[in-house]
Amino acid sequence: MYRMGIGYDIHKLTTGRDLIIGGVKITHEKGLLGHSDADVLIHAIIDAMLGALALADIGTLFPDTDPKYKNIDSTVLLKHVFELIIQKGYDVENIDSNIIAQQPKMMPYIPKMKEILCGILKLDTDKLSIKAKTKEKLDAVGQELAIEANAVVLLKKV
Repeated sequence: MYRMGIGYDIHKLTTGRDLIIGGVKITHEKGLLGHSDADVLIHAIIDAMLGALALADIGTLFPDTDPKYKNIDSTVLLKHVFELIIQKGYDVENIDSNIIAQQPKMMPYIPKMKEILCGILKLDTDKLSIKAKTKEKLDAVGQELAIEANAVVLLKKV
């Protein structure tokens, strides 16, 4: 039996924060604003995983009103959600995702993102796709005010 989920996240760019995407610190003059580390890619993947099993969304599971999640590393949240999936008797079959950012360029960081995420999710690298897109200078992302990500996850009953 298979279950599929889709996830999406967007965060505003701001000064004074590190830019963390896919568990990787990216060199840039701005970071993403959020209660946690605001890792849009991991947040989109988490929501897709939760959606596949019709569980709560990331904001319900890890509320921004709870101080214990303030500035938390999103890889910690991903590990927790992966454990929930395993407990429910599923495993990740594959993930397809997009990071949408005008700047900085994501391509140089994608191999490290894949290494980190595949390590957490116990996936072969050919089961995780991370693509980099721009908005051709359109909307808030294209005007370098935000970065967004989306993901589709396929889970398989073990």
